[in-house]
Amino acid sequence: MNVDLLTGDSLLWIVLIGAAVLIIGGAFLFVPKRRKPAPPESELPDLAEEPGLEPGDEPAEAPVAVETPTEPTTRLAKLRNRLSKSNSTLGRGLLALLSRDTLDEATWEEIEDTLIMADLGVDTTTELVDRLRERVRVLGTREPDTMRELLREELINVVDPTMDRSLNVERENSGTPGSDPAVVLVVGVNGAGKTTTVGKIARVLVAEGRSVRLGAADTFRAAAAEQLTTWGERVGVETIRGEEGADPASVAYAAVEQGKVDGTDVVLIDTAGRLQNKRDLMDELGKVKRVASRPLSEEGHDIDEVLLVLDATTGQNGMQQAKVFSEAVHITGIVLTKLDGTAKGGIVVAVQRALGVPVKLIGLGEGADDLAPFDAAGFVDALLAE
Repeated sequence: MNVDLLTGDSLLWIVLIGAAVLIIGGAFLFVPKRRKPAPPESELPDLAEEPGLEPGDEPAEAPVAVETPTEPTTRLAKLRNRLSKSNSTLGRGLLALLSRDTLDEATWEEIEDTLIMADLGVDTTTELVDRLRERVRVLGTREPDTMRELLREELINVVDPTMDRSLNVERENSGTPGSDPAVVLVVGVNGAGKTTTVGKIARVLVAEGRSVRLGAADTFRAAAAEQLTTWGERVGVETIRGEEGADPASVAYAAVEQGKVDGTDVVLIDTAGRLQNKRDLMDELGKVKRVASRPLSEEGHDIDEVLLVLDATTGQNGMQQAKVFSEAVHITGIVLTKLDGTAKGGIVVAVQRALGVPVKLIGLGEGADDLAPFDAAGFVDALLAE
């Protein structure tokens, strides 16, 4: 009897416990799950833009947008305006001295000092002042406009408008595969803006409708080739480069050879600018120049241009650099960078007289198109702008 009752109670408890478990479990089953919020639409990958892209794949890098450089004659007007603002102190100072009631010996000495301080050079200053004094004496006039015109004429004369400032980049049958490209070697110390200037020259040539290829022969600076490649990509120009520490001459050779195969109009070659050892610099640049000319045919077996890039703010120190490079390779033209700011306008005359070659391009800023062909009259007019 007692066994039966115990058995009955046990069964009852089992049934009650089982029913409770079913009720509680069912309640959990019907509670809706919390979902992770969806990312905003701006974060969702747009796979439709790249057909065949699977989830988890890295999208391809966007191509570099090719820019259209400013036409060189247009940028020249802008640079004149900038030069007049940064160097107008020289012009105002000279005109103020020449406008004095009495042009005595002390005043002429002040005029000389002003020109020398502008990096014109002692010999050039003496010649200019002597001619100016004689013309003022002969004319016997002190009229401001006449004095201004006399000063303008004498400054243009020392800048020398007779020099050929065009880039020698014309080659017969250029643009035809197998024909010789014009080859331009660009030299200068590191820090003068040489590699940047090569990129800017490429923009000038592209704006003129020429095809260009770059050669990154400064293989001693890891960043130089990368920097030059970026400049080239911006205007759709290819850069030939080698491994860091590679023979610079071999890179120059490859660039010219490829330019000839493709029928490129102009090959621009950037070079190293180390001045630690003068002998090494001469040997290296001389070798680059010789080797770069080897792919050219016999009738055109030479480099067309060797441009020296100088930082105009270095003044007379830049003159010493110019002399070192002129001993290493035959310089055919000068590119003056950073001519605004603290630069003295007279450096144009000084470097031309020291090397006997013209300033062909000037840079007046950090902008991509802040490089323009040099014009003697325009340069002097900017110096004398009020």
